[in-house]
Amino acid sequence: MAGRAARPEVIWARPERTGRGPRPAFTRADIAAAAVRLADVGGLDAVSMRHVAAELGCGTMSLYNYVPRKEDLHELMVDAVGGEHELWEPSGDWRADLRRVAHQTRALLRRHPWMPRLMSPVYGFSPNALRYLEHCLACMDPLEAPYGTKMQLLGMLNGCVTTYVSTELAAAERVRSLPWSQERENEVRIAYLGSQIASGAYPRMAAAFMEDSGPIDMEAAFEWMLGRVLDSFAP
Repeated sequence: MAGRAARPEVIWARPERTGRGPRPAFTRADIAAAAVRLADVGGLDAVSMRHVAAELGCGTMSLYNYVPRKEDLHELMVDAVGGEHELWEPSGDWRADLRRVAHQTRALLRRHPWMPRLMSPVYGFSPNALRYLEHCLACMDPLEAPYGTKMQLLGMLNGCVTTYVSTELAAAERVRSLPWSQERENEVRIAYLGSQIASGAYPRMAAAFMEDSGPIDMEAAFEWMLGRVLDSFAP
């Protein structure tokens, strides 16, 4: 808002309420939940201070008393969704535990398809994010590696999962926008691809399709990706 000091602020360092004055009508959790509901229905672009205020039944300007900036609202949203991670007692098998983490993250991003747009290290130090990071590091206790290496592994794993899900979401969105069926689309494209391969201009591609003509098993591909990432950090 106009008149605020132009300096970095961390929403979590601000008290949710002071000891003076009337009890606030809403909590940060209320505000985050309202914003997440809007994003789940209409995407991230549907989230604005005005729309969140309307969802809560309050005035837009009064919302700024709780959340000074839209960036803070995004951080509240990311933290709220991060709270959906299940934290369990580590099994002692770091590979199995990180696979479980990856599958949870994939499911979470599918439930909230706007989340990949907000995946940023800046939001990695909220309360739920810190609990998640501590949990993941505990899962990696059996891995003999410096903490810096473990953080690199977690960053790579999350990056791969986020990219994978982003591709899945983009493909699903395109299919929904087609004026014909996905099956008909595939038939036409496969026929064209077959004609190009048969031309002899792409011998390596022809050999590749001889080995495996598809279709791609997305679940198997996801498991293969996880295995390659985890193997790269094995002692």
